[in-house]
Amino acid sequence: MRPRVKKIIIGVLDVVLGAYLVLAVTSFNKPKVVDRYCSKVEITIADSTDAGFLSAPEIKSLLQAKNLYPLGKKMSTINPRSLEEAMAPRGGSGLPFVKTAECYKTDDGHVCIIITQRTPLIRVKSARGDDYYLDDQGGTMPNSKYTSDLIVVTGAVSNSFARYYITPMARAIMGNDFWKNQIEQINITNDLGVELVPRVGNHIIYIGQLPWGKYKSQIDRNVAAYVNKKLDRMLKFYKYGLSKVGWNKYSYIDVELDNQIVCTLRHEVRKEDTAEPEAPEADKAQPRSTGHHDSDSLARHDI
Repeated sequence: MRPRVKKIIIGVLDVVLGAYLVLAVTSFNKPKVVDRYCSKVEITIADSTDAGFLSAPEIKSLLQAKNLYPLGKKMSTINPRSLEEAMAPRGGSGLPFVKTAECYKTDDGHVCIIITQRTPLIRVKSARGDDYYLDDQGGTMPNSKYTSDLIVVTGAVSNSFARYYITPMARAIMGNDFWKNQIEQINITNDLGVELVPRVGNHIIYIGQLPWGKYKSQIDRNVAAYVNKKLDRMLKFYKYGLSKVGWNKYSYIDVELDNQIVCTLRHEVRKEDTAEPEAPEADKAQPRSTGHHDSDSLARHDI
């Protein structure tokens, strides 16, 4: 072999050997991933300022109860997917207020958990004793420590009626800056008529029965259109009617009909009658039954 070729071969071998030694030393000095343990768990509630259902200690307690809390465990044994599935409310085994759960591991031995919460849209307290929240997709959430000032739905409300009909109505109300602050209660009558109780004004607004539909998408569209139409007419009545006669003149305002608004006049006690003896118990006026109006107390406005 020629001396020059031999020198080249020796040089190449020296380079390869040197590279191998560098890699070997680096590999020996680097901690093995399989031997690393989880040193920290970072739990982030992404929207905790907007919804107060969840806290980091609750997430920790859930994972500990299922023996999945990763702190102190080998990183190689921690499965982020298993953690996500444990927190999601699939099959009722997770937390009902979790909307999404994302988990991942870092090279320095940390496990990061990011939670987003389901946002309550409205609270249902039905006549039959149900008490729960609805989110914007019609999903139900159990009553909890949540204390936000939500619109409350009362009366003859079944779970299915709430999910399919109250939800799109609530979305329509909450989508309007005026009405989401004006309405504080929705009452469903026995024949499924809708009464709205405002914050300002001592009266009840009746918008009639919500339109029925066969499919959810159809119901969503029809209910939203119906509610928006009734609320637009009521807003005009506020502006051009009650602003002139007073917000407490009527006790019941019916906007169910498209061509007129029917109002029930409020019965007020005259000042000169306040000194009269109290009527016998049997003669006292009974509480007004919603949906019934005395013919001599009605006022009709064409709008």
